[in-house]
Amino acid sequence: MPGLAKGLAVAVTAAALANPTAAVGATDAHAFSFTSIDGGSLPLSAFRGKAVLVVNTASFCGFTKQYEGLQALWERYRDRGLIVLGVPSNDFGGQEPGSAEQIKEFCEVNFNVDFPLTTKEHVRGAQAHPFYRWAAKELGMLAKPRWNFHKYLMAPDGRLVDWFSTTTSPNSDRLRRAVEAVLPAAPES
Repeated sequence: MPGLAKGLAVAVTAAALANPTAAVGATDAHAFSFTSIDGGSLPLSAFRGKAVLVVNTASFCGFTKQYEGLQALWERYRDRGLIVLGVPSNDFGGQEPGSAEQIKEFCEVNFNVDFPLTTKEHVRGAQAHPFYRWAAKELGMLAKPRWNFHKYLMAPDGRLVDWFSTTTSPNSDRLRRAVEAVLPAAPES
């Protein structure tokens, strides 16, 4: 049996090296990595010490106007340590069919988006990005994305602290209160 265990360990290590976004045994979100819409590596560990709102997005959805609220949330709280991270996905209704360049241009031209975006990813099912599979395991079945603009809130230490359904606006009091709860206190004027 020792040979089998060693072989299994080598296989798991090889799989992790082949897919660096797959964080086997992750204890927090900082173990995961995406690819930025510009093609560079985008490890969530780069956001250590910051709160992160991870949102699966789509350009041709009835909820696409949420980009405006996400941009406003980003502008309001980024100096206090909030990162809004858009994760384009074509999983729901084929509503994100474009290339990375088309998605980026759409977001910039139509909504002045300047928060980070990833390349297009799967967010549900067996093909889901490892972060999304981990988040569903951490927060349970009800917390899985069921449509575009599903949101996960990550604390500065990498813990997932809450999730918000598609219908929860980025401008909602509930989401804003949750963000403020994980950010450092605002400086007094």
